[in-house]
Amino acid sequence: MPFANINNFSLYYEIHGDNYPLLMIQGLGANILWWGEGLIKEISRYFKVIVFDNRGTGRSEVPDRDFSLDELAGDAARLLEELEIQRAHILGISMGGMIAQEFALHYPRMVDKLVLCATNCGGLESVPPSQEIANMLTRPRAGRAVEEIINDMIELLFSDDFAQKNRPYINMIINNVIKMPVHPEIYKRQLKAIAMFNACGRLAEISKPTLIMHGEKDVLIPPRNGKILAVKIPGARLKLFDNSAHALFSQEPASVVKALIEFLCG
Repeated sequence: MPFANINNFSLYYEIHGDNYPLLMIQGLGANILWWGEGLIKEISRYFKVIVFDNRGTGRSEVPDRDFSLDELAGDAARLLEELEIQRAHILGISMGGMIAQEFALHYPRMVDKLVLCATNCGGLESVPPSQEIANMLTRPRAGRAVEEIINDMIELLFSDDFAQKNRPYINMIINNVIKMPVHPEIYKRQLKAIAMFNACGRLAEISKPTLIMHGEKDVLIPPRNGKILAVKIPGARLKLFDNSAHALFSQEPASVVKALIEFLCG
């Protein structure tokens, strides 16, 4: 299995396909499995898709300290350097979209095009979820049953209608989470890093072509956040998906992938 020594710890990654590189960054508590084989297979028809487990998640090593999202962006940049890739498209979803913003701000020479999915710019200018959703997201995980944690996660990621009509898919997601659950301490550190993140005042510095994709039914990061990003990033395009909640790649995969490919290949 491919590991890279990144900033003094071991980071797990995979490469799928050929052609121009596309680095994809996952979100809170997530790992490579969360992308899904079907999505990776489809996108890798067009790009050399590079996916990895953020530090402390999946098969990557767990550093024994707190970290910031700009440090996680540094991990991603070091991975590209390790792979001798000087420039790539960068895509991030949720917390991964926040990391992608930091990546574009700190390493602009390594960015061709930027894709921000279901994310926000942090700080007071971003739109928070309802208190009920926020409580569900930040509820301590230590000592809780895995089933309870997963039920919370499903409610945060998917609309009720989608979850009820697509039980086999939801069961696959549940199985992937059970295979490699994130440690409660790492989840806590990621939440802390998200709370410290604030790129709103710096977004005007992003000069790369940017696509923002957001689900209209997203209760975790409300869709107004996508509109804020589109206003603050010069020339950014905004694509909203009427039937998607937070996990938009799962709920409208054909439409989302189509929009992604058209933007990156255009």
